[in-house]
Amino acid sequence: MATYDLQEQEQIDELKTWWHMYGNLVTAALLVVALVLAGWQGWNWWQRKQSSEASVIYSALQQAASAGDVKRTRDLAGELIEKYSGTAYAGFGAMVSARAQSDGGDGKTARAQLAWASENAKEEALRDLARLRLAVLLADDKAWDEALKQLAGEPGAMLAPRYAELKGDILAAQGKAGEARAAYEAAVAKLDALPAQQQAMHAEYRDVLQIKRESFGGRK
Repeated sequence: MATYDLQEQEQIDELKTWWHMYGNLVTAALLVVALVLAGWQGWNWWQRKQSSEASVIYSALQQAASAGDVKRTRDLAGELIEKYSGTAYAGFGAMVSARAQSDGGDGKTARAQLAWASENAKEEALRDLARLRLAVLLADDKAWDEALKQLAGEPGAMLAPRYAELKGDILAAQGKAGEARAAYEAAVAKLDALPAQQQAMHAEYRDVLQIKRESFGGRK
């Protein structure tokens, strides 16, 4: 029994020595871990809170847009962008509002909101769609070069045909027949590169692209 107590005491002494040497380091490490966990939990809580609040505003924005209340739609989109830009709702809100502003004749605000969404929306597909819609508005204003700049980046596969088609429309409006034909050919090629099921869903659209291509002497 005495031998066991002696071994136990030696272990306690070793532990004391180890703690004396490394105790502060261990305490500091544990404190860092605790702070990181607390920060992570706090960040998650903040994100959930932001998302919940933003969803309420976005719902109100949708209702305003459906009711044709352009001003309220614009104001709510501005609130989402200003206070909740880190949420997905901000990008969606900007897109919905941009459509309402455009339909209401406020092209300037529509372009500004689409420009914001094209750079800041959380989802890449939404950024691509915002760039496409912005290019359409710019083309409607005959701001050809600015519109083409929006189409310069390669979008996701689903929007690639529309990007190429709009580029062809702009080049055709500028009288650049050869470049327009090449853009329409690219649009057809990008559509044909989609999975067969998606191609079947866009058969009529492919016919439109072929007509545009062939109007500039494109091959079938």
